[in-house]
Amino acid sequence: MSAANALSFAEKKPASTTSAPGTTGAGAGGVAPGPVASSPPGRVEVASPVRVHATHSRRAPDEGRGGFPRRVPGMNRHVSFERLHNFRDLGGYPTADGRTVRWGRLFRADSLGKLEGGDWERFLGLGIETVIDLRYPWEIESKGRVPGHPSLAYHNLSVEHRPYDQAALGPDVEPGPYLAERYVEVAHDGVAELRLALGVLASQDGPAVFHCASGKDRTGLLAALVLALLGVSEQDIVDDFALTGLATGRLLDDWRAGHPGRTRVWPGYGRAPAEVMSLFLAALAAEHGSVHGYAADLLGADAALVEALRVRLLEPAAGAPAHGDHPER
Repeated sequence: MSAANALSFAEKKPASTTSAPGTTGAGAGGVAPGPVASSPPGRVEVASPVRVHATHSRRAPDEGRGGFPRRVPGMNRHVSFERLHNFRDLGGYPTADGRTVRWGRLFRADSLGKLEGGDWERFLGLGIETVIDLRYPWEIESKGRVPGHPSLAYHNLSVEHRPYDQAALGPDVEPGPYLAERYVEVAHDGVAELRLALGVLASQDGPAVFHCASGKDRTGLLAALVLALLGVSEQDIVDDFALTGLATGRLLDDWRAGHPGRTRVWPGYGRAPAEVMSLFLAALAAEHGSVHGYAADLLGADAALVEALRVRLLEPAAGAPAHGDHPER
């Protein structure tokens, strides 16, 4: 596929887009309204072609006791807001060919519907031009979306198609295998939206952010795909996922405030143990050979699209101008 065709992914839907009519559901963000599934509350029947099994994986380098990550001195990629808790810069990660993901070009976040006041001004100060909202349309209707602004192109690409309520899961559900299986479902159910998301990121010139409700599951899946296609190591991808643990306490406070009278049953709610991402990546590799194989097989992410992502999101190779820069004539 040519570079022009690769970039045309971003043109298949208008700037404000939604998932296919009739899709409902939720992960960490809530429960879909109405009777949308026959499974018990908090559970969805797994129909993906890949089964995920627990493994005895080593603890990620930045992961401390209980699965919560340690703070890494000199490496605080969290951007501080009053009402957002999981807004992070994906810059700084090295790639296999010796390049580095550019700082200030790609961010991941929890719901931008919470932006207001000083938070909104700080957000605008980041110069972000593209917002990809991975939530269901009913979540956006209930919780709001990023405020409109002339500088922002907004895309609603709801990648998750099956409902489940993490807070209602039983205490014996293991977070690693359970969430990894949900991610595999999204990777197969949401191919159209994930393809569009990659196309948007490959075609935008300015900084971009993608987000869901908590900035953990749907956001973590897309972050893993993008970082893998850029050439970031699996260990760094897993470590990045686990950094959500630094925001778990505040995310739980938000859940309690938004669900008065409810009791959180599942101890794993809001947490991001490294095992989840390790198992998910292993499942993609088992079926497709690698994340690159999955993206090529199901998302149509050919060499032209991957190169477009790399041009826009990586520091230039030695001696080459950055994307958007013009060498002196």
